[in-house]
Amino acid sequence: MKDLNIVIVGAAGEGIQSVGGIFAEAVSALGYAVFSWKEYESRIRGGVNRFAIRIGGKPANAPLEKADILLALNDKAFAKYKYLLKKDGVLVSGENADERTITIDFKKTAREAFDDTIYANIVAVGALAGILGMNLDHLKHVVAKKFKSKPKKVIENNRSAAAKGYEMAEKSCREQCPWELPPRDETYTLIAGNEMLPIAAAHGGCRFIAAYPMSPSTGIITTLAHHSAQWGVFAEQAEDEIAAINMAIGASYAGARSMTATSGGGFALMVEGISLAGMTETPVVIVLAQRPGPATGLPTRTSQGDLLFAIHAGHGEFPKLVMAPSDPEDIFKKTVRAFNLADHFQIPVIILTDQFLADSRFSVEDVKSIFSKAKSHLADASEITDYKRYALTENGISPRLYPGQSDHLVAADSDEHDEYGHITEELSGTAPAMVEKRRTKMDGLKSVVEPPEQYRVETADVILVGWGSSRGAIIEALEALEKDEIKAGMIHFTELWPLPEMKWPEGKSYWLVEANATGQLGRVLKSEYAVSFQGHVLKYDGLPLHAEDIRRQIHDGFRKK
Repeated sequence: MKDLNIVIVGAAGEGIQSVGGIFAEAVSALGYAVFSWKEYESRIRGGVNRFAIRIGGKPANAPLEKADILLALNDKAFAKYKYLLKKDGVLVSGENADERTITIDFKKTAREAFDDTIYANIVAVGALAGILGMNLDHLKHVVAKKFKSKPKKVIENNRSAAAKGYEMAEKSCREQCPWELPPRDETYTLIAGNEMLPIAAAHGGCRFIAAYPMSPSTGIITTLAHHSAQWGVFAEQAEDEIAAINMAIGASYAGARSMTATSGGGFALMVEGISLAGMTETPVVIVLAQRPGPATGLPTRTSQGDLLFAIHAGHGEFPKLVMAPSDPEDIFKKTVRAFNLADHFQIPVIILTDQFLADSRFSVEDVKSIFSKAKSHLADASEITDYKRYALTENGISPRLYPGQSDHLVAADSDEHDEYGHITEELSGTAPAMVEKRRTKMDGLKSVVEPPEQYRVETADVILVGWGSSRGAIIEALEALEKDEIKAGMIHFTELWPLPEMKWPEGKSYWLVEANATGQLGRVLKSEYAVSFQGHVLKYDGLPLHAEDIRRQIHDGFRKK
């Protein structure tokens, strides 16, 4: 089937996330691959927001630009987003704009039927189901399940509201709406990045998280707190981000796998703590969920603007790992890997996500197949007689015990130290040896970093180079460029520091694709590999990359040349 794009627009407080979320779940339960993302302003009520739902036969976890169906909950939202509606698309609105409009006044319908406009958004859910010819009983079942904790009367009113919207849309729409969504045998799991990451952290052995709420990372600690008893994770809301990272480092020193999560402003406060983890060689995992800055910036929008910040976070020289998963499946693998590598190399590991990846919901085909296991790297105290916490070893990795594990003295110090952990200023031997020890760990870390994904590189003339959450949009752009008779391939990074040894194919035109204004990955790659870029696709309006963005900017670049 050809993918279908539905865009719901309205104000904060009108329930567009309820409409979109319930409808997306209903479609997913029919066996379709669903991808949804949302754009919302930093306000509790008012403004203009959007919720987009992509429906297809197979997962295509990237946003589409134009809408086949545009459902507008108010005139202001329609005025802002009407440019999205395809020429042959259908508008659902309370106002009869033109012959393409299915006119349903959701609030009026809810008021007349239930004497309460609170049911207006469920009328809208029903209208979308009616337009697509979905099974009404199936929709009622999904709605009832969504409100199962509510009183019986509320559940029945919501079921009736969905039926009202369904019947009104079906009556208006059958001739101009060619779509139909019969049940399919496929099964997908619909999950957001911020839903997957806490599951992965618990599976990776995390037993402690401290964080201070900061969008878009907040869902990580709230989910872990909600499942604290079930998953065995202690969750603590710290008074600020400085306390959060220091608590996480303390928990790790005490033997528990630990993490923290924040966004750019909070990460700025954590930087000294990252250096502390580097000097004391204490493993810790830090999630940096990117949003546009500087300062508060656009707190509810998306960006890939913190890559250089993450790579260079911390004063002095010490090993760290920076990752940027591409989708929820990759989030699971990378998060478990982050805890294992942090533990093995005794380093801080930074996981870069962004608002788009955190809040969007992706269709994953087989959740069980992505499971990987946590590995413990604590030393066996019974095998140690003379315990040197910072013993100089061939690979730079020293034995690590936690206090109380045995009778051994477990020391740690933020000053430079000797092998036992005692402060030293012996500049002719011990201090430089410790610097070399940490540098040696960086060499070992570099040897295990996963290389970038290379897709269609051998046959390509143009290669798009990106990282993190841009993968879905880039893959789709390759298909669009192929139709334009441009042979394109992709090199996509999800482990960004340190970079692995790799050879760049010669005779190719390399184009950088990033959701920032300065081409941060490009600067790193030029420094490390001396690779040159013939063009770039940079997006920095707070909205996610999509295939048409990439295609247009590449064509514009070719025309300028």
